[in-house]
Amino acid sequence: MADRTKIEAGTIVGFQDGEHRILGNGCVVVEGNQVIHVGKDFAGQVDLTVDAKDRVITPGFINTHSHLAGSPLDKSFIEDRGRRQFSMSGLVEMLPARSMAMDREGLEACVDYSMAELLRTGTTTVMEIGGIGDYTADAAEKAGLRAYIANGYRSGRWLTRDGKSVEYDWDEQAGVEGFNAAVEFIERVDGRANGRIKGFLSPAQIDTCTEELLRMSRMASDEMQVPLALHTSQSVFEFDEMTKRHGMTPVEWLESIDFLSDWNILGHVIIISGSSWAQYGGDDLAILARHGSSVAHCVWVFARRGIAMESFPDYIDRGVNMTLGTDTSPQSMIEGLRWTAVVGKIMCRDSQRSTAADVFNAATINGAKMLHREDLGRIAPGAKADMLFWDAGSTFMVPYRDAIKNIVYNAEAEDLREVMIDGEWVVRENTVLNVDERAAAKALQFAGERMWAEMGPGDWAGRGADELSPQTFKAFEG
Repeated sequence: MADRTKIEAGTIVGFQDGEHRILGNGCVVVEGNQVIHVGKDFAGQVDLTVDAKDRVITPGFINTHSHLAGSPLDKSFIEDRGRRQFSMSGLVEMLPARSMAMDREGLEACVDYSMAELLRTGTTTVMEIGGIGDYTADAAEKAGLRAYIANGYRSGRWLTRDGKSVEYDWDEQAGVEGFNAAVEFIERVDGRANGRIKGFLSPAQIDTCTEELLRMSRMASDEMQVPLALHTSQSVFEFDEMTKRHGMTPVEWLESIDFLSDWNILGHVIIISGSSWAQYGGDDLAILARHGSSVAHCVWVFARRGIAMESFPDYIDRGVNMTLGTDTSPQSMIEGLRWTAVVGKIMCRDSQRSTAADVFNAATINGAKMLHREDLGRIAPGAKADMLFWDAGSTFMVPYRDAIKNIVYNAEAEDLREVMIDGEWVVRENTVLNVDERAAAKALQFAGERMWAEMGPGDWAGRGADELSPQTFKAFEG
């Protein structure tokens, strides 16, 4: 990019008076890595003018929950599975089998592949919870992505010995050591790549962390002013376990130990008081709203098992700051927008709720609010130049009338033609500039083949890949 660039566009989703607004036939002026002007015209001097009159320019999406070092290998393995013993969750059975079969090279292949997948599908800022933070930071810096990275830690882990019940294997010292390493990682990487790479804290799951570890995490989050993520209310077995331990819902217990704050980004929060899956009274949504805590809603990871939030628009109406994440494969915010809107309508039985505006806000300004970033999730003077350029005349975007409805309900990844992050082009004409996509895809295929061959040791019954996840059709004979 030149020092000062004017981009003339047919439609711009600008930000004005605290909300997104549509500007037709206007311009965005970028200087360095910031937007300095949005309007019908610009009277100042520019170094370069870009003709984007056939484009819809929107802010980039903020993906608030991902597991880049693993999720791509959910594909072709995790679908159509989910045992009723665990209320359709795959956390206790499928996840350990996959994780233990992966090697370091496979983890890295997942991260490299994720960079291209995220950029192609609208993520400009990602929050990654994983265990190879330094590699992820390097990959994100090279790709040009804006990334918040956490090395996850916990005091224990789930396991099943019989495929019927969940047990916990505890190592509290490992949790403390993981916390210390996570803090050190944040201090070491924070601010890299012109501020694009930052860290946050993520004790892994509410039921695998001690009260002491969660209190330590809250204190560190306050002192460092960094986000604090936690998987919460994500499964029936977790909800039941927490009510047995404490006589409270998971959200109620977090409030009782002073964990909740406006720096929280709670993963999922889908099995809550009042949910038909829990059949347990209370008002978890009021608690979340009272503390300003945010929820990272990842619709597909549950929808593929027949589970849905009850319901997305109700959380919004109760004042909970709802954001969107991808969690699993596909790591597509485009798909996340659509599925969140449609499943939300189904669950509340109302076509006029869970709207395109609701999900678009969740993917942009709501994520920025959680991050305490007024310079993200919007196109406005002073905001970072993180923008998406959609082809207004493509097969899936015509007939063109309402930009947001078309993007949420109709757009495909191929309609996202260019991506700019921090004032730099990272995708041009559907080509990811800083990632070798073919090489990344090839490495992921090899990683999957190695993983499928090593299935067994991580499964309680020693089953291989084809037993855990049978092929859809039998092999052709003859």
